[in-house]
Amino acid sequence: MIVLRLSDNTLAFDVPGRRLDGTVKGKKLIRRFFWNIVRGIGTAVGYVLYLAHNSAGGKASTERVAQVKGPENAMVLDLVDRLRGAKGPWLACSPSSLAIVDTGSTFTDPADAPPPRILWQARRPQAPEVDLRGRTITWPDGSTFEFPLHGRTEDRHLRTFLGPQGTINWT
Repeated sequence: MIVLRLSDNTLAFDVPGRRLDGTVKGKKLIRRFFWNIVRGIGTAVGYVLYLAHNSAGGKASTERVAQVKGPENAMVLDLVDRLRGAKGPWLACSPSSLAIVDTGSTFTDPADAPPPRILWQARRPQAPEVDLRGRTITWPDGSTFEFPLHGRTEDRHLRTFLGPQGTINWT
């Protein structure tokens, strides 16, 4: 079994019927209107702080964003809708199954941490195809979930399982 910590970054959607942030189009329009005003003000303040940070010799962020692509009502939406509220998401995969597990916030004392929760799981033959080298999960309808890992430690851990031409060493 291979277990990898997923990045806490936001999800970006390219699915008909969903906004870029994954919310369903046409729902909660009044709340959405006021949220856009607040978000616009927050973006402006954030941009000013970003410019101030970079002018002081700071380094720009190059974090990857998890991408969700597919047709309307894509099969990937079941996984990502459950993943959106996760505080500490992990991908657990074996030759016969795949799961997303949430361990909760990483800021809590391990003694006070809640038990891990399985957010989503699938078993062969219904499980989607996983390409660990490309960090992509693909469903039969063509929908995909491209997931960035939590950091360089997870990258190194993953490389220990990868063989030539993308083969996975499950031992």
